[in-house]
Amino acid sequence: MLLENKVFIVTGASSGIGEELSKQLSKEGAKVVCAARTEAKLKKISEKINSSGGHSIYIQTDITILEQCQNLIDRTIEDFGQIDGLILNAGISMWAKFDEITDPGFFSELMKTNYLGSVNCCFAAIPFLKKSNGKIISCSTAQAIMGFPNHSGYVASKHALHGFLETISMENKGEITILEAVLSWIRGTNLRGNSFRADGKKHKDEYRKHTNQSVSLESCVGSIIDGIKKEKKTIYIPKKLGLIPFLNTFFKNFLQKKVIREINKNKN
Repeated sequence: MLLENKVFIVTGASSGIGEELSKQLSKEGAKVVCAARTEAKLKKISEKINSSGGHSIYIQTDITILEQCQNLIDRTIEDFGQIDGLILNAGISMWAKFDEITDPGFFSELMKTNYLGSVNCCFAAIPFLKKSNGKIISCSTAQAIMGFPNHSGYVASKHALHGFLETISMENKGEITILEAVLSWIRGTNLRGNSFRADGKKHKDEYRKHTNQSVSLESCVGSIIDGIKKEKKTIYIPKKLGLIPFLNTFFKNFLQKKVIREINKNKN
């Protein structure tokens, strides 16, 4: 896909991967619609893009509310007349063993944001993506294709989204394409600080440092944009994650032991 003058909606654009995607897409000549709940942050990002010669608007959006997702799409069409790409980036995580959780109520928040929020965005956008033969890009994770300790509710929401998008791809073959970016731990995002603890509160200042196995934000986003340009269906960041489907099928015990070791390294 050539990005020049293409219109991309980026959810979760107020920080981390979403912010960097918005900036890098703009540098490639795309028109960017920044969407998230925090209007003040969105405004700063959009203004910075425009002052640098890019073309961006921002639309405050809570993706868990269908009417706000519909407004996001309607406003995009009013301003740009088309939608070429919908980037599903907004999400929240958790870090707690299931048997240590005191109240699983926050699981509904994980599902509402990570899965149903994406469903809402797709529901509103698909009619226009069909007109442009557009693309849905999911900022996914290895947790979407296998289990992960300390992430039970997050895993469930990402499994759901993975299955949903695979079905959308089958139903709309030849009209819409899907790119799933399977990500490892990425430095420079607030996903860890914003993750749920066992008591249902956010970790915030109890921030766990990344190991040297993590990937920089800039490198991650550069790979996603390269995947969009090359019309990839799946990309793995880092590339070694591409072994997971094979290992999960034929060497599940080995893979699970390796994952547990890596999780233990990231406890603090």
